[in-house]
Amino acid sequence: MQDDNIATPVHPRIPMKKNTSHTSSQKVEIGGRKFVAHGVDVKFFHDTYHYAMTSSWPKFFVSFAAFFVALNFAFGALYALDPNAIANLYPSGFWGAFFFSVETLATVGYGDMHPQTVYGHIISTIEIFTGMSGIAMVTGVMFARFSRPKAKILFTKHPVTYRHNGQHVLSIRIANTRLNIISEASAKLRLLRVETTAENVKFVKIIDLPLKRDQHPMFSLGWNLFHVIDEHSPFYRQTAKDFEKFQARLILSIEGVDDTTSQTMRARHLYPWETFRFNHRYKDISSNDSQMTSHLDFSRFDEIEEEVLQNES
Repeated sequence: MQDDNIATPVHPRIPMKKNTSHTSSQKVEIGGRKFVAHGVDVKFFHDTYHYAMTSSWPKFFVSFAAFFVALNFAFGALYALDPNAIANLYPSGFWGAFFFSVETLATVGYGDMHPQTVYGHIISTIEIFTGMSGIAMVTGVMFARFSRPKAKILFTKHPVTYRHNGQHVLSIRIANTRLNIISEASAKLRLLRVETTAENVKFVKIIDLPLKRDQHPMFSLGWNLFHVIDEHSPFYRQTAKDFEKFQARLILSIEGVDDTTSQTMRARHLYPWETFRFNHRYKDISSNDSQMTSHLDFSRFDEIEEEVLQNES
């Protein structure tokens, strides 16, 4: 087993510095815990691609529409500075210049309105270049968002512990709801818990939990993951109150290659200690009909039952 420290909380007696004009506070959730980072140097235009890729689709389109309108307002105001810059301007004034800007920025060019002065040609040239560059960038970002691979992995709600083939195990079952093949799938299970050092400093400790089988050559339906609870396991002789004390959490990571798209698929799920179920097992969701065809009822995927311990004779 390996362990590591991923965070050291700020000592409560140390005063928090106030934000400067170049920094701000940012909320983030890591491992199921919420943090507020102060003094973060936020520069939106230095990381626009990240914001474009991580924002929701509605927010992305609203932001793009707002930027499009604002840009046309700016170019419309530039055209309006010269009343003779655009021929056949309709409607007259700013709104005519605004709609001409929309046509120019989109490189539509209906032909009714067109630049007729040197000033108008200069502004339209700048706007056409801006429009062509903007369309290329937005198209690339939209394609990157649309083509980004997303795994459809179903994670059970509760990790359980029970006896399996004579061994005490921690088990988590997952399923591929696309029902296609994920080749060479791999799984990694880690335990996070808050511990206190001899100097009375709290930190988050990561412990790798070895799995009986952490590779699956063709993950297509279901997969039961097993961690043996022996004397080397952090689950050995532990109770629910022990995990509550340590604010324990499990992180399960899945990775593999989707045979349909030949892209690497990744999925991750967090289990706080409240979801742990000791001495329980999963109910069987498979059955066979009269033609010996197997059926899987994923609506019962999260169902568990208390383990019945049999006395050894």
